[in-house]
Amino acid sequence: MIATPAKTPPRLVTLILLAALSTMTLNMILPSLAAIARTFEAEYAVASLAIGGYLAVTAVVQLVVGPLSDRIGRRPVLLGGLVIFILASVLCMVAQNIWVFLAARMAQSAMSMGYAISLAVVRDTTEPRRAASVIGTIGTIMAIAPILGPVLGGVLDTYLGWRASFVVYALAGLAMLAWCWVDLGETRPERADARPSAVSAARTLLRLPAFRAYLACTALSTGGFFAFLAGVPFVATETFGITTARLGFFIGSITAGYMAGSFISSRLASGLALSTMMLAGRIVACTGLTCGLIALAFGIVTPLTFFGSTICVGMGNGLTMPSSNAGAMSVRPELAGSAAGFTGAATVACGAILTSVAGIIVPGPHAPATVLALMLAASLAALVAALAARRHETTP
Repeated sequence: MIATPAKTPPRLVTLILLAALSTMTLNMILPSLAAIARTFEAEYAVASLAIGGYLAVTAVVQLVVGPLSDRIGRRPVLLGGLVIFILASVLCMVAQNIWVFLAARMAQSAMSMGYAISLAVVRDTTEPRRAASVIGTIGTIMAIAPILGPVLGGVLDTYLGWRASFVVYALAGLAMLAWCWVDLGETRPERADARPSAVSAARTLLRLPAFRAYLACTALSTGGFFAFLAGVPFVATETFGITTARLGFFIGSITAGYMAGSFISSRLASGLALSTMMLAGRIVACTGLTCGLIALAFGIVTPLTFFGSTICVGMGNGLTMPSSNAGAMSVRPELAGSAAGFTGAATVACGAILTSVAGIIVPGPHAPATVLALMLAASLAALVAALAARRHETTP
């Protein structure tokens, strides 16, 4: 067995790759859902559980792995999750019926711990403001993954078939396991000796007003993004006549905004209070959406006004979320893993709710305004949470 130091902070590239693989595990198979349904002679709605069901299980995984990493350490939890991910990817690749495939796909959600563990490791090894800056750097580069994932999946599906995506998953998991074995030593703080259970960690954190504020700000900020994802296909095709071939470009605009905001965070967050960055992001998001709604009210219904305002949401999230994530993990540093896991679970849950709401209320003659109004409601609620975080902020 290869020995590793007991405490070896990983390289930044390791954390970026873990976060990126977590994202690509969700979205790389999106272009293959129809082919998967045909292969197993299943209804498309059943095959789509590979996405919806995956997200639901991800929320549960986040709730478990955070406290578990506080109990036994970041390294064993991450390595164990990677092993599960590799085995599940292989099983998806060779599955001969839809139910075996879906069961293995749900097991792949073990990879979702990569982002939560990455955040916890950052907080373990840096002070809060510096942590926000590092998370901003991770977010800047990681934001490429949601764009590249479906593109790569589509190419693999076209030329090699959908099972090729799971070959790539398995190989990527193996490479990540080998890399983390060498590079990622244990970073859990020595003082984390209480070994909290998930229930006790949740009880401890949720009693703290500051943690609730940081968690709500993160979840609601991301919720605006999920509302955009659910509503924009209808708006783009039915209102603006954008072809599906060009739709990906317009959807990517909000990601470009997020990359810009995360880059700014990586440069400025270490010198400013966490709540200052959070409020700045919420103001950018709310201002952009308000301007977009005003333009629509005056009859200026164009792709520029709509997507220009939603880019502000991406930028606002890039400014807000590195600091809100760092804040959530800093309220009780010895429970950083639990805080990252609970925040991730709340984010998925909030996203699922707003996605469902958008799917119900967006279709109609005023779809652009409905999408922007829903996103603004989430952004305003996140602004309130950011103001609450400012009142409870104790970080110097």
